[in-house]
Amino acid sequence: MPARSGSRLLVVLLLLAAPLPVRGQVDRQFDRQVNSSDRFGGDSPMQWPRPLPQYFPGPRRGPVGISPYRFPVSPAGVGLPQIARAAGTIFSGRVAAIARVPASSRQVEAVSVSFHVERAIRGVTAGQNLTIFQWIGLWNGGQRYRVGERVVLFLYPPSKLGLTSSVGGPLGRFGIDSLNQIVLSEQHVAAFAADPALGGKSRISLPDFIRAARRSMMEEE
Repeated sequence: MPARSGSRLLVVLLLLAAPLPVRGQVDRQFDRQVNSSDRFGGDSPMQWPRPLPQYFPGPRRGPVGISPYRFPVSPAGVGLPQIARAAGTIFSGRVAAIARVPASSRQVEAVSVSFHVERAIRGVTAGQNLTIFQWIGLWNGGQRYRVGERVVLFLYPPSKLGLTSSVGGPLGRFGIDSLNQIVLSEQHVAAFAADPALGGKSRISLPDFIRAARRSMMEEE
C-alpha cells in the first residue's frame, strides 16, 4: 500500500509540474497557421441532419451565436441548388488579408478574412473588398485560408455575432487553380455525384461553374 500511494503521489506531482502553453506560444502557433500552406480540412459547428455519410463532417457545436442555421437537405441529395439555398453570400475572389480578432471585440475569438471579390453571384458586387469573420474554433479545426489563394465561396448568412462559414463546411468552398478551373476535392466528387453540373467531374472551368451556380439559384424558387 505505501508503495502504491507513493507512485500515485509522484504522478500527481509530475502532472502539476507540466508546463502550460502561454499566450505568446498560442499567438505564434496561430501565426504559423496563417502563413502555412495547409489546405482546408473540413470541420463545422453546424448541426447536421442524420444519418451522415463519411464525407460529411461530424456535428460540432460552437459557442452560442456561431450559426443558427441547419443545412436544409438530406446528405443523399446534395447539389448546387441546396448549397445555394442555404447561402447568403456567393462569390469568387482572392484572399487579401487574414487577422486574429480578440474575444473582447466580438464576444468570441474569431479570425477575419478579407477577400477581393472577382465574380459576384449573391450578396456582393464585383470589385468589392469583403471581410468576413469566422469563429477561431473553425480555423483551429482546419477551415483555414491563405493570402493569395482564389476560391468560390457559398457562405451562410452571418449569425447574431456576425460570424459565418462556408455552407456545409468543405462542400461550400471550391478552390480555383492557375488555369482558372474549379478543382473539386474528393469530398465534392462524392457529395455532388448526382448533381447535373458537377456529377462525375473533378475539374470544371470557372465560367461554367459560375453559370451552373446562377442556374441553381433559379432552381431555388
